[in-house]
Amino acid sequence: MKKILFLCCLLAWAAFSSPARAQGGSSSQELIGQGITLGVIIPQQVDPFPAGAESYLSNKLIQVAINNGIAAGKEFSRFFIAANVAMATKDILPGPPAKFSQNMEITLYIADYFDQKIFSSVSLPVVGVGDNETKSFINALQNIPVKSAKLEAFVNEGKDKIITYYRQQGDRIIQQARVLAAQHRYEEALYHLTAIPDAVGEVYDRAMQATLEIFQQYVDYLCDVNLAKARAAWAAKQNSEGAADAGQYLSLIYPDAKCYAEAMELYREIRDKVLDDWKFEMKKWQDGVDLESQRIAASRDVGVAYGTGQQPNSFVMPWLH
Repeated sequence: MKKILFLCCLLAWAAFSSPARAQGGSSSQELIGQGITLGVIIPQQVDPFPAGAESYLSNKLIQVAINNGIAAGKEFSRFFIAANVAMATKDILPGPPAKFSQNMEITLYIADYFDQKIFSSVSLPVVGVGDNETKSFINALQNIPVKSAKLEAFVNEGKDKIITYYRQQGDRIIQQARVLAAQHRYEEALYHLTAIPDAVGEVYDRAMQATLEIFQQYVDYLCDVNLAKARAAWAAKQNSEGAADAGQYLSLIYPDAKCYAEAMELYREIRDKVLDDWKFEMKKWQDGVDLESQRIAASRDVGVAYGTGQQPNSFVMPWLH
């Protein structure tokens, strides 16, 4: 029951659940992949893409994944879908008007970014024709199919290997997350924990329990840090400017943090001093929504933010061949 409430709470920001949980009004993306979401990576190519082509290819990879039963998005993730483009021939077709034709072989991969392992791959020949080389290139990318028996087998193989990885490594990931939390590396711990898909059953349940425990540690730690900063800001300037500075830190404190009562005392002290000049509201949990679900959703937000911060500006991946 807790898992159902959790997944219903995550509808607004596109978490992904199994079909058995569709009764809560889940979107189509939430019904695929058994909790797995692939990142999308376009590795550095031998021949640079024309302007705008990379975005077309990224969107096509998302379509390939979703149309074959697994979620994908542009957020950074350990497991990803990627493509390499190999040019076969370029031709000018007689006109008028003359047209450009490009024959390519697109190789798709599902792989593990950290361990540098390819889980599945498939090659697709495509042809594009256009008024110039850029248009013919983009038209070739648009001609990549998004649904076929070959693509379905490619995605299923990758998905099965990801699930196997988490079944074998899930408990190790949970233990490592606890070690990271002990080092105050809470965001990193939550990133790894919230990536574990619900397809792995009891391992997922243990990961969610660890997520709640570590998130509470994170909340308490943030409270101590931000309350100290708020007090320092208020002590430095006991006026509307100091109140605004302090308020920035107080707004980061969760309502179930251990030091929340102390934060409220400071809040009331500042409010009584600056009166109506201070427009500020402490963080609140949403009324009428399961609290545990909100905490897990917040934990996942923290993990996603951490993962986004780890994404490199470019991907040089010679092993992906």
